[in-house]
Amino acid sequence: MEPARHMMEHLRGDMRVVLSSTLLNLILAAVLGGIIGLERQLRHKPAGLRTNMFICFGAAMYTLLSKQIAGVPADQARIAAQIIPGIGFIGAGSILHARGSVTGLTTAATLFVVASVGMAAGAGFYVTAIFATFLIFIALQLLGSLERRFSLKSFVATYEVLGRGTELLIGELNRILDAENCKMQNLRVAGGPEQSRLVFSVDAPRDEQEQVMVLLHQSSVFSTVSKLGSVEHE
Repeated sequence: MEPARHMMEHLRGDMRVVLSSTLLNLILAAVLGGIIGLERQLRHKPAGLRTNMFICFGAAMYTLLSKQIAGVPADQARIAAQIIPGIGFIGAGSILHARGSVTGLTTAATLFVVASVGMAAGAGFYVTAIFATFLIFIALQLLGSLERRFSLKSFVATYEVLGRGTELLIGELNRILDAENCKMQNLRVAGGPEQSRLVFSVDAPRDEQEQVMVLLHQSSVFSTVSKLGSVEHE
């Protein structure tokens, strides 16, 4: 009986070590994913706190399970490798094609690297996971601020102009946009010869968008100029 009791105590000790290590991996993955997700949530991005936390946690979980259910050591990497195409599928769903432009690339890239953080946490590479999270957070915060400060990030703005004569309005729009090296997108025309309505989009940085708006207001061809909205590139 003594050897059996000694063996049971040894097994319980091993189980405590395994469970504590597993829980630490999962908790760390959830926290790190939550840090990145909170930054995305505060910026009102599609993939926010819960999405990034779940992806990071799920990647860690799959990494841990791959160690447990793999028949041979070579299967561990093969099972964990399936995380990458799965995250690629989710990232592709976050990329949108609208109004002649593409948005959501940063969101897709963030989901991809968050999954790698989860895999690192699940594999027990704690320092690597924490360091990667720090770099991702700094890149999202600092680089995003620099892009906005120096007007490096472009966005798609939609405008509406009213006036007499469709051809005259289009000619004036082309003149203004050519002067600013901007291109007109998704032009929609309504109305008749007495009153024409043009709705169009311009893809350009903030400074150029502001200059386009000024030139539109300065033109005597348009009776009314208004900005309908804008979509920022990621």
